[in-house]
Amino acid sequence: MKDENCIFCKLANGEIPTATLYEDDDFRVILDASPASKGHALILPKEHYQDLYDLDDEIAAKALVLAKKMVTKMTEVLGCDGYNIVQNNKPAAGQTVFHFHIHLIPRYNGDKVGLGWKMGKLEDDEKEEILAKIRG
Repeated sequence: MKDENCIFCKLANGEIPTATLYEDDDFRVILDASPASKGHALILPKEHYQDLYDLDDEIAAKALVLAKKMVTKMTEVLGCDGYNIVQNNKPAAGQTVFHFHIHLIPRYNGDKVGLGWKMGKLEDDEKEEILAKIRG
């Protein structure tokens, strides 16, 4: 299902012109209009999914395979030194457009692209609590 009010649905389905790198029945990959680095691209499903929680398993699997395919080709073409694959879910995690998408961000030595966080420490009691809850 598409959301007629979603800008990313319109981009993914060709209703708004894009610099399209790749397209198939399920996805369109476009260059980001506000790139973090040269070659920054977005993987957009053509159907509307709000975030990863909403995504069906088959599309989720295809998205990761497509990400690998794209970064492999783009690394060769761009000559970048590495890649960040970023996918945000919910406002607390930095999601600002509520249509599932994956950022493919080429990294170049010394590029100063900021994606970092302050490293914490996993305490034993916290680790045990999380393990117990997840494992059931």
